[in-house]
Amino acid sequence: MEPFEPQIIAFCCNYCSYAAADLAGSIRMNYPSNIKIVLVPCSGRVDPLHVIHALEQGADGVFIAGCLEGDCHFETGNYKAKKRTAYVRRLLDEMGIEPDRVQMFNIAASDAPKFAEVARTVTKRIHELGPGILERHKGEKYDCC
Repeated sequence: MEPFEPQIIAFCCNYCSYAAADLAGSIRMNYPSNIKIVLVPCSGRVDPLHVIHALEQGADGVFIAGCLEGDCHFETGNYKAKKRTAYVRRLLDEMGIEPDRVQMFNIAASDAPKFAEVARTVTKRIHELGPGILERHKGEKYDCC
């Protein structure tokens, strides 16, 4: 059996966290290659359905990264993202899925070290949780009707 390597989706806002990720790559900072970045105009545009869909499609974890609080280019986008992340975490908990599979972070555009640290921290946490919902229930049949 192959060792578990978590697949993680990172929804990164255009102005800050994506810039931090890009800078981390440009200066060759070391962070896990299992992070798949999805560029969004603002973290506030990440709908709870996007997060749930990522998990349904096989992601073991998801994180949303936005501008620093009070510094969003769209004023309140990162506050909306924070509320939506909390909502998704409550839903996951109610469904019996570990809420830690979804997290939110605020990262400044110039803070490449923080982006790399977040990527390592999230990867470590998801690795501890194990495979996501799809992998755990692979092959199960449901009698719903």
